[in-house]
Amino acid sequence: MSVKPFDTFQSVLGYAFQKPDLLREALTHKSYLNEMRASEKDRAAQDNERLEFLGDAVLDLAISEHLIAIYPLSTEGDLSKMKARIVSEVTLARVAKRLSVGEFLLLGRGEERTRGREKPSLLADALEAVIAAVYLDGGFEAARKAILKIFEDEIHRLDRPPEDIDYKTELQECCQREFNVLPAYRVLRESGPDHQKLFEVKLTIKEEVYGIGRGRSKKEAEQQAAKQAIEKLAHRPL
Repeated sequence: MSVKPFDTFQSVLGYAFQKPDLLREALTHKSYLNEMRASEKDRAAQDNERLEFLGDAVLDLAISEHLIAIYPLSTEGDLSKMKARIVSEVTLARVAKRLSVGEFLLLGRGEERTRGREKPSLLADALEAVIAAVYLDGGFEAARKAILKIFEDEIHRLDRPPEDIDYKTELQECCQREFNVLPAYRVLRESGPDHQKLFEVKLTIKEEVYGIGRGRSKKEAEQQAAKQAIEKLAHRPL
């Protein structure tokens, strides 16, 4: 796959770099650099792992500062839960896919063959690296503005309690995109009296178990299983 020009990504991001090399570093996966070094090219180049480390801290600070400002009456515990929902790998990967980060990554041939441009962990790491690149190029205020812009939808979603999130729909979209199949749900057992039933549901993707959900209704159990599956998919090893 041919990589899209970095100028296009700057338009998507809404930030123009004074030092474009920082963006290139943020979008350079170690697999690409290893192959380049093997052929004695780009010896001075860096992969995005160090920027990923910094970006994690910048994102954490920007989101924490914003949450304190918009939820002045929330407790430390509530703020921590809200922040965790935004900076989770699942959310980072979703935002990265919305920005088409994968189309701009510099990857080695091995990662290309294993569909690295679609891997949630790889995309989440690259997005953190991009955030660090903005910070190093324009300072914290520039990074804060970029973060609040690209995470705007996720911040608005905080007003919806976790139980209202449609995990089944999110999982279905993920499975169609990454595996070209739909998840399968099967009721394992029902227990309890009719007025207080408890359902247990098994969720499989390509015949592999990804979640076991329990709930007072079949729908609730399926939602719990789908949530587990989303978290498991986000933490798959590269």
